[in-house]
Amino acid sequence: MIMQFCLRCGGRLEVQWVEAEERERPVCPACGFILYMNPKVVAGAIPFQDGRVLLLRRRIEPARGRWTFPAGYVELGESLEEAAIRETQEEVALEIGELSLLNVYSYPESPVVTVVYLSPIFGGEPRTGTEAEEVAFFSPEALPWEELAFRSTREALEDWVRRLGRA
Repeated sequence: MIMQFCLRCGGRLEVQWVEAEERERPVCPACGFILYMNPKVVAGAIPFQDGRVLLLRRRIEPARGRWTFPAGYVELGESLEEAAIRETQEEVALEIGELSLLNVYSYPESPVVTVVYLSPIFGGEPRTGTEAEEVAFFSPEALPWEELAFRSTREALEDWVRRLGRA
């Protein structure tokens, strides 16, 4: 959905060719403001312990009832790592740290860029909450491949399994 009004002056935006960028963008003819529509950044962590990863079954849309790792939007004023740690605490009540970048996932059709870390679990007891209806540990052989929430979930878990040398 494209915004209809200018964030600077409130004028109606029009799609115009921006010569300097050689592409069309929403532009305000009244003040010249150009609206750049950029993806949002999601940070997540795959918590692991004893050769297994912890996943949560989503209680909310999108992908309600499907499995993924704790993740969410990065807030202004926090780093990617801080966001991954916060989301893991909020969604499954685990304390993590020593994050290791697994990969970054982006797709032309998606409005998000997902940054995924691996992290050992340092504390807490996994529990459900407002976003998770179930939590469980999975070995590489027991991952619920047919019930994963997102393309990035699948690709991150495939990368984890490859990193273990089991792919």
